[in-house]
Amino acid sequence: MSVSKIKGMLFTLVFAVPAYLLGWKFPIVGGPVFGILLGMIFAAVHRPEVLEEGISYTGKKVLQYSIVLLGFEMNLMHVLHTGAHSFSVMVFTLATAFIVAFIFGKLLKLQFNTTTLIGVGTAICGGSAIAAVAPIIKATERDVAYSISTIFLFNIIAVFLFPFLGHLMHMTDACFGMWAGTAINDTSSVVAAGYSYSAVAGGLATITKLTRALMIVPVCIIIAFIVAKRQNTDNAFSLRAVFPNFILYFVIASIISTVGYHVIPHSVLHFLGEAGKFFIVMAMTAIGLRTHLLGLIRNGLRPIILGLLCWFGVASVSLIVQHCIGLL
Repeated sequence: MSVSKIKGMLFTLVFAVPAYLLGWKFPIVGGPVFGILLGMIFAAVHRPEVLEEGISYTGKKVLQYSIVLLGFEMNLMHVLHTGAHSFSVMVFTLATAFIVAFIFGKLLKLQFNTTTLIGVGTAICGGSAIAAVAPIIKATERDVAYSISTIFLFNIIAVFLFPFLGHLMHMTDACFGMWAGTAINDTSSVVAAGYSYSAVAGGLATITKLTRALMIVPVCIIIAFIVAKRQNTDNAFSLRAVFPNFILYFVIASIISTVGYHVIPHSVLHFLGEAGKFFIVMAMTAIGLRTHLLGLIRNGLRPIILGLLCWFGVASVSLIVQHCIGLL
């Protein structure tokens, strides 16, 4: 690991530690939310360029490591059970995201690429899905910038709004975890919102979100097929390039937790899980440090309107489907 990367991580740690401690003091808010807040407060303060590599690394890779560590507190039987229950909700929310995106994308006169990226970012896993689909549809850097900034704006809002609405509607941990896991775009925001609500809700939200993230593979294949048909060319597609490897490691950690609890001391598994929660705070702090809300808003109003409509549609349909199948 490079020296500049370590410096950036240590800089993030300066804000992550008080955020983590504040999360213990005020659990209804949670460490991840304090991390985002502290990060955004100091995002506008000038800092040496040498720190940026480490901050970016923390916001991306450390987040993935944190999810893997959370697997050591997960029971795989619960994973399968929650995944089975959330599948029907995910089918409807995925369909809603794409239908709303393409209908209102045309009404707003947005380009196909921007509409597709906002739709897939809302439907699956935010920036990761956008990054996976962009080369398939040959999106420009401007398309990607509009889409990621739009999705990220609503990710930040969701971290604060969803727990508030969940408490307002007196949702159970299971219902909120399902809602957050199927209706919030990016993994980081799902984890932050879930664990801000409760530890149980955070675990269920993470499981649901990771199950939902697996949909990136069939969706990318379908989009690649559609684009190839539109262009009447063979469009190269790499399954390995889009598959999120940290999901595989999360499953392995869950298996170890499920079958190895007789061999591995509970204290060790608990420590690994708690380390994962601290790394979540670090990752959210790093994301806050790289978030300039005014810059996101200046990127354009129409993509933001489309992102809002997709987000509202998915969040509403998730609650409606849960109610219809008796989960809410």
